Amino acid sequence: MSRVIIIGGGIIGLTSAWYLQKSGYEVTIIDKSDLSDNCSYGNAGMIVPSHFVPLAAPGMIEKGIRWMFNSKSPFYVRPSLNAGLFSWGLKFMQNATSEKAERAAIPLRDISLLSKALFEDIERDLGDFGLQENGILMMYKTAKTEEEELHLAEKARSLGLDVQQLSAKECKDLQPGLEVDIKGAVHYKCDAHLYPYVLMSMLISRLEASGVKFARNKAITRIKTGEGKILGIYSGDEHFTADYYVLASGSWSPEVAALAGLKIPMMPGKGYSFMLPEPQKRMHIPALLCEAKVAVTPMNGSIRLGGTMEIDKINSRVNMNRVKGIVESTRNYFPGLKPELPEISNVWYGFRPCSPDGLPYIGRSQKLNNLIVATGHGMMGLSLGPATGKLVSELIKEEKTSLDVSVYSPNRF
Repeated sequence: MSRVIIIGGGIIGLTSAWYLQKSGYEVTIIDKSDLSDNCSYGNAGMIVPSHFVPLAAPGMIEKGIRWMFNSKSPFYVRPSLNAGLFSWGLKFMQNATSEKAERAAIPLRDISLLSKALFEDIERDLGDFGLQENGILMMYKTAKTEEEELHLAEKARSLGLDVQQLSAKECKDLQPGLEVDIKGAVHYKCDAHLYPYVLMSMLISRLEASGVKFARNKAITRIKTGEGKILGIYSGDEHFTADYYVLASGSWSPEVAALAGLKIPMMPGKGYSFMLPEPQKRMHIPALLCEAKVAVTPMNGSIRLGGTMEIDKINSRVNMNRVKGIVESTRNYFPGLKPELPEISNVWYGFRPCSPDGLPYIGRSQKLNNLIVATGHGMMGLSLGPATGKLVSELIKEEKTSLDVSVYSPNRF
């Protein structure tokens, strides 16, 4: 039986283990934490075929410069002498063009639609983790944003996605008990949402019961290579070996890759979220507040509010001004929700692994032929988890992949 070591126990690592274990591989997941709170737990829980425009989109550089002077802004790049940030920024600028965004649309659509279908399969096997196919409402307040969103909706239709423009009244009619102060919305009926904590917990329990081994609190400190492959990995004095290795360490992937002599251009994008009790259960369709870039998702009798993209080194700072921006934006769109600024101890934060072009890295390393890279999913890690896991298993089995993975190649920079 071939052995696989997966470095990283987030949604990408767990779904890779899910498909590999079902294919008969002996799988070990190694993670630097105890798996109780990684980026997959605190996100908005959205499954988003609607997100076919990459982060490196036309206009993002101009917006980023403008938002740098607003401590509550949705996107922020912390100025730094970090050489990695400088290199990433140059690549980001080179990719933030209409032509490259257009080229990314179909690969992003395809992997999202595959992932959504696989989530349905996983829920039938694993059990209920709150998967709801009610779509997502892209809500806007201004005429300018309306024009932008309707243009995107037309593009979405041309890509075969199910979308509908709604007036403010039509939005209200969908959720009669929920007060909204908006100009209108686009309803992406192709989207869905789930409860991340339940999904992650259920996956870990099932994988352990199925024989997948977990090495918790084991930071990788050394990777031994030779003859064009990985020969073994170390966590302190502990030595692990396998036939194949999967790098799925999220925002920590570049430093792990560096131990093997590889470079993966990526920067962590910090996001914040917190829970708002909602016993009335007035909301059942998640929303993205377009101008504010805030996600609002009903979850288990509460609402998760999340947002911001803060490009910086990995750190433990909690910028309460950014959290305040989420609170204020939510009140502006949903006057009846009235969230209060949470205590700092109730604010969750995590780091999204952002590639310079907004596409994930999925594929075999050119330099190390027994290494599969699966990282760089940005804000869509949870959404793209099952598709990525399936592709990883197909690459290791050397089968024809469900999608053409060349566009996601980890060797493209």
